[in-house]
Amino acid sequence: MLWIYDDPEKLAEAAAGLIVKHAQQAVNAKGKFSFVLSGGSTPIKTYERLASAPYRERFPWGYVDFFWGDERVVPSQDSRNNAHQAREHFLDHVPVSEEQIHAVPTHQTSAEAAIEYEAEIKKYFGAEEPSFDMILLGLGENGHTASLFPDTPVLDEKERWVAEVYVAEQDLWRVTMTAPLINRAALVAFLLQGEQKAGIFRAVLEGPYKPRELPAQLIKPDPGEILWLADQAASSRINKKV
Repeated sequence: MLWIYDDPEKLAEAAAGLIVKHAQQAVNAKGKFSFVLSGGSTPIKTYERLASAPYRERFPWGYVDFFWGDERVVPSQDSRNNAHQAREHFLDHVPVSEEQIHAVPTHQTSAEAAIEYEAEIKKYFGAEEPSFDMILLGLGENGHTASLFPDTPVLDEKERWVAEVYVAEQDLWRVTMTAPLINRAALVAFLLQGEQKAGIFRAVLEGPYKPRELPAQLIKPDPGEILWLADQAASSRINKKV
């Protein structure tokens, strides 16, 4: 389903409201909410909304566990680190404990970090099948999402929940949740803004299925739900606006 908003401000408001709604529903149903955060610039406004009234007062902070869909293997205080960004704009300003924050451990090699993060996720879910309540994702201009980049080996992963991936154009190792794990989520919400995303958004949503070129096409939650939240600029080339 595609939801379109006039501008990035309204997009952020809608996303914050959606997150609060699903958090409340999950906590009411089972006493906890597992929430996977996205990196990049787009979700920053949403995170800042969640840390502010009226969302701050409505969000069940003490019952939420925060994870990340991917991470750059850089020091935790590096500005490129997704968890650092989330702390700066969000988590350092709300009443959550360190025990609720499950960041990717980047003080080691990418392979070690992937193994440790998968173990952390397995520990969290225990005997349950892994299924996050909500995962936020973005869409890169090359069709990537999380750290599922075009023509990388991680796209073929069928068994692992978390894997390392080298992104040559960035000369950087990253750690990412794999498509099989993401597709177990109850809700996957993509956030998109800006005219620069219009062409790739149309290709992913309405073009032929070419997941090696457009890895975001791998994301098809089953039996969960997928939502695309976009501003007018990002959705300007979409034909089927529902």
